[in-house]
Amino acid sequence: MNQHALIFDLLIPLLKAAAVCIYLMVMVIIMVWLERRLVGWMQGRLGPNRVGCQGVLQPIADTVKLLLKENIMQKQADWLLFNIAPIIVLVSALLAFCFIPFGDTIPFKGYTFTFWVAESPVGLLLVMGISSLSVFALVFGGWGSNSKYPLLGGLRSVIQILSYEIPVALAVLAVVFYSKSMNLVAIVQQQHETGWNILKLPLIVPFFIFWICAVAETNRAPFDLPEAESELVAGFHTEYSGIKFAFFFMAEYTHMVLASSLAVVLFFGGWLAPFSQVKALAWLHPFPGAGVLWYFIKIMGFLCLFIWIRGTFPRYRFDELIKLAWKWMVPLALLNIFIVALIRIW
Repeated sequence: MNQHALIFDLLIPLLKAAAVCIYLMVMVIIMVWLERRLVGWMQGRLGPNRVGCQGVLQPIADTVKLLLKENIMQKQADWLLFNIAPIIVLVSALLAFCFIPFGDTIPFKGYTFTFWVAESPVGLLLVMGISSLSVFALVFGGWGSNSKYPLLGGLRSVIQILSYEIPVALAVLAVVFYSKSMNLVAIVQQQHETGWNILKLPLIVPFFIFWICAVAETNRAPFDLPEAESELVAGFHTEYSGIKFAFFFMAEYTHMVLASSLAVVLFFGGWLAPFSQVKALAWLHPFPGAGVLWYFIKIMGFLCLFIWIRGTFPRYRFDELIKLAWKWMVPLALLNIFIVALIRIW
Protein backbone atom coordinates (compact mmCIF):
# COMPACT_ATOMS: atom_id res chain seq x y z
CA MET A 1 0.00 0.00 0.00
CA ASN A 2 1.56 3.29 -1.12
CA GLN A 3 1.45 6.51 0.88
CA HIS A 4 -1.34 8.01 -1.24
CA ALA A 5 -3.60 4.99 -0.74
CA LEU A 6 -2.79 4.90 2.99
CA ILE A 7 -3.93 8.51 3.45
CA PHE A 8 -7.11 8.34 1.42
CA ASP A 9 -8.26 4.78 2.15
CA LEU A 10 -7.36 4.46 5.82
CA LEU A 11 -6.50 7.74 7.49
CA ILE A 12 -9.37 9.88 6.14
CA PRO A 13 -12.14 7.40 7.19
CA LEU A 14 -10.61 7.28 10.68
CA LEU A 15 -10.54 11.06 10.85
CA LYS A 16 -14.15 11.20 9.68
CA ALA A 17 -15.22 8.76 12.41
CA ALA A 18 -13.39 10.83 15.04
CA ALA A 19 -14.94 14.04 13.67
CA VAL A 20 -18.44 12.53 13.91
CA CYS A 21 -17.86 11.56 17.56
CA ILE A 22 -16.58 15.05 18.40
CA TYR A 23 -19.51 16.61 16.53
CA LEU A 24 -22.02 14.60 18.56
CA MET A 25 -20.37 15.43 21.88
CA VAL A 26 -20.41 19.13 20.96
CA MET A 27 -24.08 18.83 19.97
CA VAL A 28 -24.88 17.29 23.36
CA ILE A 29 -23.28 20.29 25.10
CA ILE A 30 -25.19 22.72 22.88
CA MET A 31 -28.51 20.94 23.38
CA VAL A 32 -28.18 20.72 27.18
CA TRP A 33 -27.72 24.49 27.37
CA LEU A 34 -30.32 25.27 24.68
CA GLU A 35 -33.01 23.09 26.20
CA ARG A 36 -32.63 24.61 29.65
CA ARG A 37 -32.76 28.13 28.26
CA LEU A 38 -35.71 27.52 25.92
CA VAL A 39 -37.80 25.61 28.46
CA GLY A 40 -37.00 28.30 31.03
CA TRP A 41 -38.20 30.96 28.56
CA MET A 42 -41.39 28.99 27.85
CA GLN A 43 -42.10 28.63 31.57
CA GLY A 44 -41.31 32.24 32.43
CA ARG A 45 -38.04 31.60 34.29
CA LEU A 46 -34.38 32.25 33.58
CA GLY A 47 -32.69 28.89 33.22
CA PRO A 48 -28.93 28.58 33.75
CA ASN A 49 -27.28 32.02 33.71
CA ARG A 50 -24.50 31.92 36.34
CA VAL A 51 -21.69 29.74 34.97
CA GLY A 52 -20.21 31.60 32.01
CA CYS A 53 -21.93 34.23 29.84
CA GLN A 54 -25.65 33.41 29.81
CA GLY A 55 -24.83 30.05 31.42
CA VAL A 56 -23.01 28.64 28.36
CA LEU A 57 -20.46 26.88 30.59
CA GLN A 58 -23.13 25.14 32.69
CA PRO A 59 -22.97 21.89 30.62
CA ILE A 60 -19.18 21.82 31.15
CA ALA A 61 -19.67 22.22 34.90
CA ASP A 62 -22.26 19.42 34.89
CA THR A 63 -19.88 17.16 32.98
CA VAL A 64 -17.06 17.75 35.47
CA LYS A 65 -19.48 17.05 38.34
CA LEU A 66 -20.62 13.75 36.82
CA LEU A 67 -17.04 12.66 36.12
CA LEU A 68 -16.04 13.30 39.73
CA LYS A 69 -19.09 11.67 41.32
CA GLU A 70 -18.76 8.19 42.77
CA ASN A 71 -20.09 5.29 40.70
CA ILE A 72 -22.45 3.34 42.94
CA MET A 73 -23.81 -0.14 42.21
CA GLN A 74 -26.16 -2.12 44.41
CA LYS A 75 -24.83 -5.30 45.93
CA GLN A 76 -27.74 -7.28 44.44
CA ALA A 77 -27.35 -5.81 40.92
CA ASP A 78 -26.28 -7.93 37.94
CA TRP A 79 -22.72 -6.73 37.30
CA LEU A 80 -22.62 -7.46 33.56
CA LEU A 81 -26.04 -6.07 32.59
CA PHE A 82 -25.70 -3.05 34.88
CA ASN A 83 -22.35 -2.01 33.40
CA ILE A 84 -22.95 -2.87 29.75
CA ALA A 85 -26.27 -1.00 29.44
CA PRO A 86 -24.79 2.57 29.38
CA ILE A 87 -22.21 1.47 26.79
CA ILE A 88 -24.80 -0.07 24.47
CA VAL A 89 -27.12 2.95 24.55
CA LEU A 90 -24.35 5.39 23.61
CA VAL A 91 -22.48 3.21 21.12
CA SER A 92 -25.69 2.38 19.20
CA ALA A 93 -26.28 6.07 18.52
CA LEU A 94 -22.65 6.73 17.53
CA LEU A 95 -22.50 3.76 15.13
CA ALA A 96 -25.73 4.75 13.40
CA PHE A 97 -24.18 8.09 12.41
CA CYS A 98 -21.65 6.30 10.19
CA PHE A 99 -24.27 6.18 7.43
CA ILE A 100 -25.75 9.68 7.84
CA PRO A 101 -24.72 12.02 4.97
CA PHE A 102 -23.92 15.53 6.24
CA GLY A 103 -23.15 17.16 2.89
CA ASP A 104 -22.36 16.74 -0.79
CA THR A 105 -19.12 15.46 -2.28
CA ILE A 106 -16.13 17.75 -2.92
CA PRO A 107 -13.41 16.82 -5.48
CA PHE A 108 -9.89 17.47 -4.19
CA LYS A 109 -6.72 16.69 -6.21
CA GLY A 110 -8.16 13.60 -7.83
CA TYR A 111 -9.88 12.45 -4.63
CA THR A 112 -13.61 12.83 -4.00
CA PHE A 113 -14.17 13.88 -0.40
CA THR A 114 -17.51 12.79 1.06
CA PHE A 115 -19.28 14.13 4.13
CA TRP A 116 -20.20 10.71 5.45
CA VAL A 117 -18.18 7.91 7.05
CA ALA A 118 -19.69 5.00 5.11
CA GLU A 119 -22.23 4.44 2.36
CA SER A 120 -24.31 1.31 1.90
CA PRO A 121 -27.11 0.22 -0.47
CA VAL A 122 -29.08 -0.63 2.68
CA GLY A 123 -27.86 2.30 4.79
CA LEU A 124 -31.35 3.21 5.98
CA LEU A 125 -31.96 -0.35 7.17
CA LEU A 126 -28.64 -0.36 9.03
CA VAL A 127 -29.39 2.97 10.73
CA MET A 128 -32.83 1.80 11.85
CA GLY A 129 -31.47 -1.51 13.11
CA ILE A 130 -28.44 -0.11 14.95
CA SER A 131 -30.39 2.72 16.59
CA SER A 132 -33.04 0.27 17.79
CA LEU A 133 -30.41 -1.56 19.86
CA SER A 134 -30.76 1.18 22.46
CA VAL A 135 -33.93 -0.44 23.79
CA PHE A 136 -31.81 -3.41 24.96
CA ALA A 137 -29.80 -0.98 27.07
CA LEU A 138 -32.99 0.29 28.71
CA VAL A 139 -34.12 -3.24 29.46
CA PHE A 140 -30.68 -4.34 30.68
CA GLY A 141 -30.35 -1.25 32.87
CA GLY A 142 -33.80 -1.74 34.39
CA TRP A 143 -33.41 -5.49 34.96
CA GLY A 144 -29.75 -5.42 35.97
CA SER A 145 -30.36 -2.77 38.66
CA ASN A 146 -32.44 -5.30 40.63
CA SER A 147 -34.70 -2.52 41.87
CA LYS A 148 -38.42 -1.99 41.47
CA TYR A 149 -38.51 1.45 39.84
CA PRO A 150 -35.85 0.66 37.21
CA LEU A 151 -37.58 -2.66 36.48
CA LEU A 152 -40.87 -0.88 35.79
CA GLY A 153 -39.03 1.59 33.56
CA GLY A 154 -37.42 -1.25 31.61
CA LEU A 155 -40.77 -2.99 31.12
CA ARG A 156 -42.30 0.27 29.95
CA SER A 157 -39.57 0.62 27.33
CA VAL A 158 -40.52 -2.80 25.91
CA ILE A 159 -44.17 -1.83 25.64
CA GLN A 160 -43.21 1.49 24.07
CA ILE A 161 -41.03 -0.06 21.37
CA LEU A 162 -43.80 -2.53 20.51
CA SER A 163 -46.07 0.46 20.00
CA TYR A 164 -43.93 2.72 17.78
CA GLU A 165 -41.54 0.39 15.93
CA ILE A 166 -44.08 -0.92 13.40
CA PRO A 167 -45.52 2.52 12.45
CA VAL A 168 -42.05 4.03 12.00
CA ALA A 169 -40.98 1.12 9.79
CA LEU A 170 -44.09 1.53 7.63
CA ALA A 171 -43.51 5.31 7.38
CA VAL A 172 -39.92 4.80 6.27
CA LEU A 173 -41.03 2.10 3.84
CA ALA A 174 -43.18 4.66 2.02
CA VAL A 175 -40.06 6.78 1.42
CA VAL A 176 -38.18 3.69 0.20
CA PHE A 177 -40.97 2.84 -2.24
CA TYR A 178 -41.07 6.39 -3.55
CA SER A 179 -37.29 6.74 -3.86
CA LYS A 180 -36.72 3.12 -4.94
CA SER A 181 -33.63 3.00 -2.72
CA MET A 182 -32.50 2.40 0.87
CA ASN A 183 -29.26 4.27 0.26
CA LEU A 184 -29.46 7.50 2.26
CA VAL A 185 -27.17 9.33 -0.16
CA ALA A 186 -29.30 8.21 -3.12
CA ILE A 187 -32.48 9.35 -1.35
CA VAL A 188 -31.04 12.86 -0.96
CA GLN A 189 -29.79 12.94 -4.55
CA GLN A 190 -33.22 11.89 -5.79
CA GLN A 191 -34.73 14.86 -3.96
CA HIS A 192 -32.29 17.13 -5.83
CA GLU A 193 -34.10 16.17 -9.05
CA THR A 194 -37.70 16.00 -7.86
CA GLY A 195 -37.80 18.31 -4.82
CA TRP A 196 -38.00 17.62 -1.11
CA ASN A 197 -40.09 14.60 -0.17
CA ILE A 198 -42.13 16.61 2.35
CA LEU A 199 -43.56 18.58 -0.59
CA LYS A 200 -44.91 15.38 -2.21
CA LEU A 201 -48.49 14.67 -1.17
CA PRO A 202 -48.13 10.89 -0.56
CA LEU A 203 -45.19 11.46 1.83
CA ILE A 204 -46.76 14.05 4.12
CA VAL A 205 -48.56 11.50 6.30
CA PRO A 206 -45.43 9.28 6.62
CA PHE A 207 -43.47 12.30 7.83
CA PHE A 208 -45.88 13.01 10.69
CA ILE A 209 -45.97 9.31 11.63
CA PHE A 210 -42.18 9.16 11.50
CA TRP A 211 -41.81 12.24 13.68
CA ILE A 212 -44.25 11.03 16.34
CA CYS A 213 -42.43 7.69 16.48
CA ALA A 214 -39.06 9.49 16.60
CA VAL A 215 -40.17 11.37 19.71
CA ALA A 216 -41.21 8.04 21.25
CA GLU A 217 -37.93 6.32 20.30
CA THR A 218 -35.87 9.04 21.97
CA ASN A 219 -37.98 8.68 25.15
CA ARG A 220 -38.84 12.36 25.07
CA ALA A 221 -42.01 13.94 26.45
CA PRO A 222 -44.86 13.27 25.91
CA PHE A 223 -43.59 9.68 25.44
CA ASP A 224 -41.03 9.62 28.27
CA LEU A 225 -42.73 6.60 29.87
CA PRO A 226 -39.50 4.63 30.60
CA GLU A 227 -38.22 7.56 32.71
CA ALA A 228 -41.38 9.26 34.04
CA GLU A 229 -39.74 11.22 36.88
CA SER A 230 -43.07 12.00 38.56
CA GLU A 231 -43.97 8.29 38.70
CA LEU A 232 -40.75 6.23 38.67
CA VAL A 233 -38.16 8.63 40.19
CA ALA A 234 -36.04 8.34 37.02
CA GLY A 235 -37.20 5.02 35.63
CA PHE A 236 -34.68 2.60 34.15
CA HIS A 237 -31.61 4.63 35.21
CA THR A 238 -32.68 5.38 38.80
CA GLU A 239 -29.77 3.41 40.29
CA TYR A 240 -27.11 4.90 38.01
CA SER A 241 -24.74 7.69 39.04
CA GLY A 242 -21.60 9.42 37.83
CA ILE A 243 -20.26 8.68 34.36
CA LYS A 244 -22.72 5.81 33.78
CA PHE A 245 -25.65 8.16 34.23
CA ALA A 246 -23.86 10.63 31.95
CA PHE A 247 -23.78 7.97 29.20
CA PHE A 248 -27.58 7.64 29.35
CA PHE A 249 -27.89 11.42 29.39
CA MET A 250 -25.61 11.85 26.36
CA ALA A 251 -27.31 9.03 24.50
CA GLU A 252 -30.71 10.73 24.78
CA TYR A 253 -29.46 13.87 23.07
CA THR A 254 -27.41 11.88 20.55
CA HIS A 255 -30.54 9.95 19.56
CA MET A 256 -32.36 13.28 19.22
CA VAL A 257 -29.71 14.44 16.75
CA LEU A 258 -29.96 11.10 14.93
CA ALA A 259 -33.77 11.30 14.67
CA SER A 260 -33.53 14.90 13.44
CA SER A 261 -30.89 13.90 10.89
CA LEU A 262 -33.08 11.08 9.56
CA ALA A 263 -36.06 13.41 9.27
CA VAL A 264 -33.93 15.88 7.32
CA VAL A 265 -32.44 13.22 5.02
CA LEU A 266 -35.69 11.37 4.32
CA PHE A 267 -38.11 14.28 4.00
CA PHE A 268 -36.32 17.64 3.85
CA GLY A 269 -33.62 17.11 1.25
CA GLY A 270 -30.66 16.39 3.51
CA TRP A 271 -27.88 18.83 2.63
CA LEU A 272 -29.85 20.37 -0.26
CA ALA A 273 -30.85 24.02 -0.25
CA PRO A 274 -34.56 24.85 -0.66
CA PHE A 275 -35.78 24.24 -4.22
CA SER A 276 -32.32 23.10 -5.29
CA GLN A 277 -33.70 21.92 -8.64
CA VAL A 278 -34.47 25.55 -9.58
CA LYS A 279 -31.41 27.03 -11.31
CA ALA A 280 -32.42 30.61 -10.40
CA LEU A 281 -31.91 29.70 -6.71
CA ALA A 282 -28.41 28.28 -7.17
CA TRP A 283 -27.08 31.18 -5.06
CA LEU A 284 -28.50 29.42 -2.00
CA HIS A 285 -25.64 26.93 -2.41
CA PRO A 286 -22.81 29.44 -2.98
CA PHE A 287 -19.73 27.23 -2.46
CA PRO A 288 -18.74 23.54 -2.23
CA GLY A 289 -19.56 22.21 1.20
CA ALA A 290 -22.38 24.70 1.83
CA GLY A 291 -24.72 21.73 2.14
CA VAL A 292 -23.30 21.03 5.59
CA LEU A 293 -24.65 24.42 6.74
CA TRP A 294 -28.10 23.63 5.33
CA TYR A 295 -28.04 20.26 7.07
CA PHE A 296 -27.13 21.92 10.38
CA ILE A 297 -29.83 24.59 10.06
CA LYS A 298 -32.47 21.95 9.37
CA ILE A 299 -31.57 19.66 12.25
CA MET A 300 -31.47 22.59 14.67
CA GLY A 301 -35.04 23.34 13.66
CA PHE A 302 -36.08 19.79 14.55
CA LEU A 303 -34.09 19.82 17.79
CA CYS A 304 -35.88 23.01 18.84
CA LEU A 305 -39.14 21.25 17.96
CA PHE A 306 -38.18 18.45 20.38
CA ILE A 307 -37.78 21.05 23.11
CA TRP A 308 -41.01 22.83 22.20
CA ILE A 309 -42.95 19.55 22.39
CA ARG A 310 -41.46 18.79 25.79
CA GLY A 311 -42.53 22.16 27.15
CA THR A 312 -46.05 21.89 25.69
CA PHE A 313 -47.60 18.42 25.96
CA PRO A 314 -48.35 16.38 29.08
CA ARG A 315 -47.19 12.77 29.29
CA TYR A 316 -49.31 10.15 27.51
CA ARG A 317 -50.70 7.18 29.38
CA PHE A 318 -49.90 3.66 28.22
CA ASP A 319 -53.34 3.01 26.81
CA GLU A 320 -53.20 6.33 24.92
CA LEU A 321 -49.82 5.49 23.38
CA ILE A 322 -50.95 2.00 22.33
CA LYS A 323 -54.21 3.35 20.92
CA LEU A 324 -52.35 6.06 18.96
CA ALA A 325 -49.94 3.54 17.49
CA TRP A 326 -52.19 0.59 16.68
CA LYS A 327 -55.55 2.24 15.97
CA TRP A 328 -54.33 5.29 14.08
CA MET A 329 -50.74 5.26 12.89
CA VAL A 330 -50.52 1.64 11.67
CA PRO A 331 -53.72 1.80 9.54
CA LEU A 332 -52.75 5.21 8.14
CA ALA A 333 -49.25 4.02 7.31
CA LEU A 334 -50.54 0.87 5.59
CA LEU A 335 -53.05 2.87 3.53
CA ASN A 336 -50.35 5.34 2.58
CA ILE A 337 -47.98 2.57 1.44
CA PHE A 338 -50.77 1.22 -0.79
CA ILE A 339 -51.25 4.67 -2.32
CA VAL A 340 -47.50 5.18 -2.85
CA ALA A 341 -47.19 1.74 -4.47
CA LEU A 342 -50.00 2.58 -6.89
CA ILE A 343 -48.39 5.90 -7.77
CA ARG A 344 -44.99 4.32 -8.42
CA ILE A 345 -46.54 1.57 -10.56
CA TRP A 346 -48.42 4.03 -12.76
